[in-house]
Amino acid sequence: MRRSIIALSITLGVAFSAPMHAEDWQSDVIGVTQSQLSPSYWLAQGASAKMIMTEAQITAFNEKLIKDNKYIVDPLSFQKSLSKDELTSAIHSASAIPKSPRFFTDGRQLTAKDFAKYQANLNLNKVADTNKVRFAVVVKRTALRTFPTWDRVLNSGLDQDLDRFQESGMFPGEAVAVLHQSADKKWLLVRAYNYLAWAPAEDLAFADADKIKAYREQDNFLVVTGAKVNTAYVPNDESRSEVQLDMGVRLPLVDSEKVPYLLNGQNSYASYVVQLPTRDEQGQLIIKPAMISKTADVNLGYLDYNEQNLIKQGFKFLGERYGWGHDYNGRDCTGFVGEIYKSFGLLMPRNSGQQGSSEYGQNNRFDKNTAADAKIPTVKNMAIGDLIYIPGHVMMYLGEHHGEPYVIHDVKGLGYNKGDGSFYSSALNGVSVTPLLPLRLSQETSYLDRVYNIKRIR
Repeated sequence: MRRSIIALSITLGVAFSAPMHAEDWQSDVIGVTQSQLSPSYWLAQGASAKMIMTEAQITAFNEKLIKDNKYIVDPLSFQKSLSKDELTSAIHSASAIPKSPRFFTDGRQLTAKDFAKYQANLNLNKVADTNKVRFAVVVKRTALRTFPTWDRVLNSGLDQDLDRFQESGMFPGEAVAVLHQSADKKWLLVRAYNYLAWAPAEDLAFADADKIKAYREQDNFLVVTGAKVNTAYVPNDESRSEVQLDMGVRLPLVDSEKVPYLLNGQNSYASYVVQLPTRDEQGQLIIKPAMISKTADVNLGYLDYNEQNLIKQGFKFLGERYGWGHDYNGRDCTGFVGEIYKSFGLLMPRNSGQQGSSEYGQNNRFDKNTAADAKIPTVKNMAIGDLIYIPGHVMMYLGEHHGEPYVIHDVKGLGYNKGDGSFYSSALNGVSVTPLLPLRLSQETSYLDRVYNIKRIR
């Protein structure tokens, strides 16, 4: 078994085949046919509908993660104030000057003067001996940034897709602890459940922590299960008109007896009516009713956590452009798996290294000296939804095709050795289905060589 699976990965060439209309489709992605780009193909391989974890087990999982994992917090339980040293340390932690050179998109290298401008906006001279922590709710999809600026900054390779000041994204309904404000008052330093960074002030609405907690913890709620869903159009109210809601967003429903027949001039009978967070002119939280079509890809409560739903959720992102740190209105590899698992109510750390190094779940770890051959028995025993970690990247296991393990992942590069032994290098730059074993980082190094953990969320 071990020999045959390795042999297959070596001998696979470029796959240009499609089962029915090969003339209509060509690809440089190795080992993938058109049929494998459909969730139905993988569901037919024996994906189970058996529940992996119950709602109570998922709640306990998240509570333990918040308690034990240093990368995850409950923002609403954040301490009510910070000393001068604590806040200063948090600011420097979020906004450290990189050790390697950075460049603007026109190729000009950032200088000490450029970084001094960003540091000035950190507003360090306004840090007091005691600093009150405020709380807020995200009202629209937004960014988390290294420094309080929209400037795009690249590394030495000048890859225009990788804005090194882009850290992550946040979505409507998420709660944050607000630690500090920038000097220009346009940015807030926030602690989200899985990240500390700067967010645009205009995308957050302030409220008392208890009010936010009561809003978020209502029992009757809707979960976005599609890649992206929008609220209905509302004339003259941009705050709740066609608001984008990404997978995993949870919004309380308006009590049925309080839903009017007409809302914003539209009959509500064909829609779910949710409690949408918005902000007033003073930046305070205002909850407004908003409609989401009953044909939208949403669910009353979280989805059942099972293998079939893991596959279905992953494929809803297929073909979406790769977005570093949730850039480009998309997501990266950890955003991809994080949003999938959020649709079941499961939380995760933000970055792949944080996820892969953490002890939650069932982990199969390998050190850097473990040979690829020695990893094959674990690879052969993977279950659908298992997360495969290499430095800087994570993939989700889909199943096998002719004994070959396949994954779905949000990935930038594409590399493999061709049949003649030469190395083929290109790009995927989006959510893709690929075989695992042929993928390579270089002619000499395979993905499997670099796998350091295979994690099962249980």
